[in-house]
Amino acid sequence: MDFIGGLLERLADTPLSHLIHESDVGFPAVESAHVVAITLVLGSIMIVDLRLLGLASTKTAVTSLTAEILPWTWGFFILAVVTGGLMFISQPVDYFGNTAFRVKMLLLVLAGLNMLAFHAVAWRGVAAWDRDPKPPARARLAGGISLVCWLAVIAAGRVIGFTMFPG
Repeated sequence: MDFIGGLLERLADTPLSHLIHESDVGFPAVESAHVVAITLVLGSIMIVDLRLLGLASTKTAVTSLTAEILPWTWGFFILAVVTGGLMFISQPVDYFGNTAFRVKMLLLVLAGLNMLAFHAVAWRGVAAWDRDPKPPARARLAGGISLVCWLAVIAAGRVIGFTMFPG
């Protein structure tokens, strides 16, 4: 842990960390951009997940919907990662020690693993169910897990906001 602690301390000592943390507008601007980005990530993922659950866009082929939505999702996700990284840099020691932050990171990993599992298992047979209003159970399960993970990411993010204090 001393190695990680040392890295975090050095990161906290960078000009970028000081700029974001000590500026009157730095952190609020980054945080606002992060909230917008994560909202757009969740919104675009919900469109796909609700389709996988058979609850929305049931007349649209899953492949068409994902082809249209997922490039936007990845762009929003990259923006969320960049802005989240900048927020982390502002107080890396405090974020790293924050339980809600660690839970959020774990949930992001779980969402990613769910996506990988979906593509490895359910997506392989998408041609057989692409236009079905109600996808097969494995696709619905992946959509449900995704939705729960991303809503939990949002909840954990809110908890971080109430457990991090300017230092």
